[in-house]
Amino acid sequence: MPPPGLSRLNTADDEAARSALHEVCASRAWGDRILAGRPYATTDALCAASDAAMAELTEGDLAEAVAGHPPIGRPKPGDPTSHREQSGMAGASAALKAELLELNLAYQDKFGHTFLICASGRTGEQMRDAARHRIDNTPEQEREIVRVELGKINRIRLTRIAEHAEGDAA
Repeated sequence: MPPPGLSRLNTADDEAARSALHEVCASRAWGDRILAGRPYATTDALCAASDAAMAELTEGDLAEAVAGHPPIGRPKPGDPTSHREQSGMAGASAALKAELLELNLAYQDKFGHTFLICASGRTGEQMRDAARHRIDNTPEQEREIVRVELGKINRIRLTRIAEHAEGDAA
């Protein structure tokens, strides 16, 4: 029997499921692929479908997905998910936050979108170091790294949805 959250996702009407999936990933193409695959027997099956959908996203689909993410160090106000995922920045010094802001801006100038990394479990220093390293990538290299990072984020978020019983804090 699927976990409670996965059962809800499997049986939700398309509009409610699409809304929940949009909170995971802002790409409409990704969400459509996940919706089309319902029902999922296990969380692993849902995550595998997410991985397959990520692999098929076009450059435009990836851009749409990235646009749904706030910059590192500046989580969306009132959004517990982005605050939780970026908790590694919570105790960061003002100097580290300023440096990451500068790196975010330089990255955005070069690549045309926000620096994206699966921030869960990473310290502010680790995120800064990754931004420093990745800014030297080509756009093609970076697009594939972003695809992988988005896939990690989607897996974490989908697992959280699937494993939580109704009323639990997700």
